[in-house]
Amino acid sequence: MELATILSRCDHTLLAVNATWEQIRAVCDDGLRYHTASVCIPPAFVRQAKAYVGDRLPVCTVIGFPNGYGTTASKVFEARDAIENGADEIDMVIHVGKAKEGRFDEILSEIKAVKAVCGAHVLKVIIETCLLTEEEKIALCGVVSASGADYIKTSTGFAGGGATREDIALFKAHIAPHLKMKAAGGIRTLQDAEDFLALGCERLGTSAIVKLVKGMDVQGY
Repeated sequence: MELATILSRCDHTLLAVNATWEQIRAVCDDGLRYHTASVCIPPAFVRQAKAYVGDRLPVCTVIGFPNGYGTTASKVFEARDAIENGADEIDMVIHVGKAKEGRFDEILSEIKAVKAVCGAHVLKVIIETCLLTEEEKIALCGVVSASGADYIKTSTGFAGGGATREDIALFKAHIAPHLKMKAAGGIRTLQDAEDFLALGCERLGTSAIVKLVKGMDVQGY
């Protein structure tokens, strides 16, 4: 697979709690240079990043991140605020505890509420696969498929596990045809990236691929 193709599917990501504007700006520069799908950054930097990149690069941010256990109202507020600040794409985290309790109708309502705020902006829904049983993952494939969201996403990368090939195959077997897939967390080699794309992912959440291209050490997300 062509390197440019891989890079074009990457949401080049920096979500470290101690990230600074200097680091975020460097991520934006990398995204522009290597033509990544977007940069995925903390909400507090969205306005500054959008002013910096303009329409040259989509800006993605995270909502309810990384734990997902805030209220629906708080997630709706975060999403609206991010979009008003210039975010092009939103990655939201579900309330995993509700999934463990089988409260899937509430999760569906929450995703719909966030999507209503997003409108035409891309919404990706993080279900945190490493914390779920296979049955819960399958149920959430149905929930996200019915929600109006654009993507189902594996992981935050902050819960002790990331994307697996098995989870993406499970997604593929159980999501609606219109729903896209994003693998995130632990994608640290070009072979990882190729494998997830070959399995049908449209996006990859990673900082490693650009680092590899630049000859840097690969750590983190």
